Amino acid sequence: MSENQEIKEKRTQSEVGMIVKVSGPLVVAKGMAGSKMFDMVRVSEQRLLGEIIGLAGDEAAIQVYEETAGIGPGEPVFPSHEPLSVELGPGLIESIYDGVQRPLDVVRSVAGDFISRGVEVPGLNRDRKWYFKPIVKAGDEVEPGDVIGEV
Repeated sequence: MSENQEIKEKRTQSEVGMIVKVSGPLVVAKGMAGSKMFDMVRVSEQRLLGEIIGLAGDEAAIQVYEETAGIGPGEPVFPSHEPLSVELGPGLIESIYDGVQRPLDVVRSVAGDFISRGVEVPGLNRDRKWYFKPIVKAGDEVEPGDVIGEV
């Protein structure tokens, strides 16, 4: 888990929701006030990746992107208060990913030939260094879509 994820998780520990219903990949949790549509969540102590697809009062309907067998009412749901997203950067096209941007070669080295539930690995290699050639200088004005450098 990255330092940013740890900070966000500490912030939301007091906001942990609780599962009230599981039906296949759909989980309903209460105590989710403050969450928004499409926020990413981690479901149960297994930390299964999910996304909020419906809100009604303090209840959230969550689409879980991993097998939900064995989880049930009373288990925690950890909100991130951030949308489900992917990371872009150098090295992205060098890997093969699953549907939630986990590089399969890294998952295999961590969990073996079968993807274990709740496996969390970064989408991009944080240890690899890339040469960056800036095109703009400090103080230059840039706008969305401007190229600021090359990798």
